[in-house]
Amino acid sequence: MIQCEGLVKIYKSDDLEVVALQGLNLNVREGEMMAIIGNSGSGKSTMLNILGGLDRPSAGQVKVGPWDLLKITDEQLVEYKRDTVGFIWQSNARNLLPYLTALENVEMPMMLSSKLDRAYAKQLLEWVGLKERMHNKLHQLSGGEQQRVAIAISLSNRPKLLLADEPTGSVDTRTSDMIMDIFRRLNKEIGITVVIVTHDLSLAGKVDRVVAIRDGLTSTEFIKRNPNLDAAADGTLSNSIQAAHEEYVVIDRVGRLQIPKTYLTALQITDKASMEFDGERIIISPPKSLEG
Repeated sequence: MIQCEGLVKIYKSDDLEVVALQGLNLNVREGEMMAIIGNSGSGKSTMLNILGGLDRPSAGQVKVGPWDLLKITDEQLVEYKRDTVGFIWQSNARNLLPYLTALENVEMPMMLSSKLDRAYAKQLLEWVGLKERMHNKLHQLSGGEQQRVAIAISLSNRPKLLLADEPTGSVDTRTSDMIMDIFRRLNKEIGITVVIVTHDLSLAGKVDRVVAIRDGLTSTEFIKRNPNLDAAADGTLSNSIQAAHEEYVVIDRVGRLQIPKTYLTALQITDKASMEFDGERIIISPPKSLEG
């Protein structure tokens, strides 16, 4: 369903380039339910926005089903977002129209694509446990119920891929468990591929697979479902997981290297470094002393 190879995203201003993704590699099987885990600023939301067609990649390869998101035209991108992908935001304000009922909210994207199907809209709300609440306005629903309406909305275009950005970040543990159960049921019953972005390691035991992204440096580590992740209450990755991590250095268009800050700190490199080429490798080291 998803193939990313050497995926790069660079945000540019007049005199600054910020690399959000540096050579990301990711493969997601059709029908898989997986989580992308990382701290704030790690690049996980940037990747989700690219997969959702909300942002354009700078380089590399990224394909979703038959769509090549690096080469896709603006017109094709509209079709891709309308027919292939569903998106759930953490903030309900980005998902919902407050003056409409739950049912009307689910029907709205159908109306925009001229494919209104009230029976299917009602079925979606039944799937997320809101059969008795579908005619309620949003202010009559709890935060968790509103998030379930958002899940129903994301499925209104019958997508093949469901993307969720911190879908449990603003609800309590009980509601979070309920939302994850809904994702699992949808994944199993209708075969939709589900990709969830989160910083919560406790979700690792509730999905098929976890991909961890660190530091915005955008290499990935592939972690098979591991019950030990649930015990990582401090929110950090274990040493055994970190050992599988491979860093990539991006070379920008004028030949500059963007080196991970942790490496520079370990070598006590601040503003200058020595560089040598031994015929096979480029060696970067602290500046050689100028004394003597």
